[in-house]
Amino acid sequence: MNAGLLLLRLVVGLAFAAHGSQKLFGAFGGGGPLVTAGFFQNLGFRAPLMMALLAGVSEFAGGLAFTAGIATPLAALALTVVMVNAVVTVHWAKGFWNGNGGYEFNLLLATVAVAVAAIGPGRFSLDRALRIDGNISGLQACYGKSPGNGAFSMYPIRRRLVRLAPRRADCGLRGTARRGRPAWPRGPCRLRAAPRGEP
Repeated sequence: MNAGLLLLRLVVGLAFAAHGSQKLFGAFGGGGPLVTAGFFQNLGFRAPLMMALLAGVSEFAGGLAFTAGIATPLAALALTVVMVNAVVTVHWAKGFWNGNGGYEFNLLLATVAVAVAAIGPGRFSLDRALRIDGNISGLQACYGKSPGNGAFSMYPIRRRLVRLAPRRADCGLRGTARRGRPAWPRGPCRLRAAPRGEP
């Protein structure tokens, strides 16, 4: 599985990075930022040059990060957003098949990005080397429990805060609560995880 994830990240990530370099640097026969800005202007965007740079940076930096397996959910999100915009603005009206200019290819790339973010980048990644892949993998951790939670869940940070929350029984109280003010803790407090359901 780890070798398969590495292969997916290499092929898809480098393909995105190559497309980004076309937009940013005019590499591989690309038109560079000005030509790309003209394309975005024809699509009706109000700030075409900014959109061209954003798309180029998302593809180039996101593709390299996806390839290396560093901050994999962030990289996957950047790549997916570019593909969703491409589908909505260009390919949706042309149907599914790529041969007719449809969104088949974009859907394939976005699916790979989301799938790798959900599974995790695998053993051969910088996220694994930094030992953070377990906290930032999975659809719930990557894209939130609901649309209202935003693009990324705060689950890894929340879990860390809960782990450091002191238990009430471990801390003495100095003074008394008055006028609605709580009493202050005194003495050393052991930082332990509070039981589930305890505030």
